[in-house]
Amino acid sequence: MAKSRKFFDESTEQSKIKAEIVAKYFWAWANAIKKTVEQLNTNIAYIDLFAGPGRYNNGAKSTPILVLERAVDDPFMQQRLKTLFNDRSPKFSSELITAINEIPGIKNLHHEPIVYTSDVGTEIVKMFKQMKLIPTLFFVDPWGYKGLSLQLISSVLKDWGCDCIFFFNYNRINMGLNNDIVKEHMNQLFGEERANELRARLEGLEPEEREFEILEAITHSLQELGGKYVLPFTFKREIGKRTSHYLIFVSKHVLGYTIMKSIMAGYSSQSPQGVPSFAYSPATERQPLLFELSRPLEDLSEMLLSDFAGQTLTMKQVFDKHQVGKPFIKSNYKDALNDLESQGKILADPPAGNRRKQKGKITFADHVKVSFPVRELL
Repeated sequence: MAKSRKFFDESTEQSKIKAEIVAKYFWAWANAIKKTVEQLNTNIAYIDLFAGPGRYNNGAKSTPILVLERAVDDPFMQQRLKTLFNDRSPKFSSELITAINEIPGIKNLHHEPIVYTSDVGTEIVKMFKQMKLIPTLFFVDPWGYKGLSLQLISSVLKDWGCDCIFFFNYNRINMGLNNDIVKEHMNQLFGEERANELRARLEGLEPEEREFEILEAITHSLQELGGKYVLPFTFKREIGKRTSHYLIFVSKHVLGYTIMKSIMAGYSSQSPQGVPSFAYSPATERQPLLFELSRPLEDLSEMLLSDFAGQTLTMKQVFDKHQVGKPFIKSNYKDALNDLESQGKILADPPAGNRRKQKGKITFADHVKVSFPVRELL
């Protein structure tokens, strides 16, 4: 309790960014599924099982308040949004209720926010597994790792329109993997078989290699339970260069991945050559996920010529087929295709001369067709 209280004593820049990423994704996600939700005449939900008191001691708003403040003024959300918040601390739950009730217009919501006070464990997992959930954004932000498990994520991710964002405390998980006292927690997080394999692989590795192995392991575990699209965002320690934690997004649909990728790109501290860093350190080919997510822009043009040799696709098809697991955003693909066209290495329809300019630059719209040459085998 003392540690979690300290967590909310002040809003660090990292906490602010984390809250903004989640809140921005919530609204983009809600807009993306809005039409289908209306057609199905259903509701949508935001669930946060480690919600905290709603505000930091300095008054800065955490995610529950950011989501609700905007919802009260939105006609769609007023009628359709259901929210469920939980914190095991009675004090935090009470403070959260107070913070929610202080939101101007909170009574505009048709569904009153629900606040629980309970531990997150097997009973909640069992409850979610037995329910058919409405489209839900599920945010899991424990202080450490207690309560976070693959089964918990799977219990929500199983239903249509459900995405998950969770806090992955790399620093504590790294220490916990070889600690027998918390062995069961680690097994629940990675799956017992993968956790044992991971412990064996970590022996003798340098810190950077160790980090990459751990992130690869959690990514593969999530993909095996149906979360095909996984995107981690790194937070470094305020002092030094080592990783403190990750914010990990997982979805069954490429649209959610694309939306979150754009949001996380905007919060990257560096974007060399316009390619967002997602705060990653350079990786090695031993870790395919992190290696691909650290590729420089120079690689993109050659990758496109190789991966799409002999094919004709629209710009949008190129982006959708290629972007998963890579750091490049849509503007990077448009720039690369423009460069390839100007060098005569691809054919575009309509060609550059028939496309408009924007800010002095020839555009490459989603519908433009791209023909890639056949590459001769050596």
